[in-house]
Amino acid sequence: MGRRLAAAVHVTHPETNEPLILQPGDEPDEAVAAVITNPAAWEPDEDADGEDGDGDAGAKTGTETKPRSRTRKQADE
Repeated sequence: MGRRLAAAVHVTHPETNEPLILQPGDEPDEAVAAVITNPAAWEPDEDADGEDGDGDAGAKTGTETKPRSRTRKQADE
């Protein structure tokens, strides 16, 4: 099974030069998939467990980082 699109994309078929509009959920053949270079157009790859990453989208992983301070360093006088 090929990769699945997460968003609609407009591309030109690399062999026939035919304009294509692909919809979310489509699985284009390898030749067409090669010309879709925006990573946001694709659904997340399946995890090593064989599950896709859609089940807990937006869930926190427990590895939160603290925001860095945005204060300026004082110049030495």
